[in-house]
Amino acid sequence: MTELILAHPHIFWLSLGGLLLAAEMLGGNGYLLWSGAAAIVTGLLTWLLPLGWEWQGALFAVLTLVAAWLWWRWLSGRIKRQPRADRQLNQRGQQLLGQRFTLDAPLVNGRGHIRVGDSSWPAVSDSDLPAGCPVEVIAVEGITLKIRERR
Repeated sequence: MTELILAHPHIFWLSLGGLLLAAEMLGGNGYLLWSGAAAIVTGLLTWLLPLGWEWQGALFAVLTLVAAWLWWRWLSGRIKRQPRADRQLNQRGQQLLGQRFTLDAPLVNGRGHIRVGDSSWPAVSDSDLPAGCPVEVIAVEGITLKIRERR
């Protein structure tokens, strides 16, 4: 078996690429996809060019790093272009920034609660506000909404 791999190293790389791609289907995190693609490209280049095992390993490592970097770059560009609401998925407090509400109960000493949909959130303000006052969420500190009077 070793003689076969030494005589035809491209078979090793193509097989490794296939195994990595198959393992990617089981996991699905993306890293093995690019390692598998790098192994297949290494196998194809080894098939066409007589490369020593040192160059084959270095080529595989460089192709894996370049492919992973390109994927990261492409993915980070997509994340920046996503709408704001998609980037704040599962961050309910951040989704409330800029939203406007009416106080059901007064804020005493700048503290109180505000009704948001079917839930109640702790709220703070720089001043006391009466019930029925229109307010806007300007910041989120943990689970506490920082609000100000809307004019």
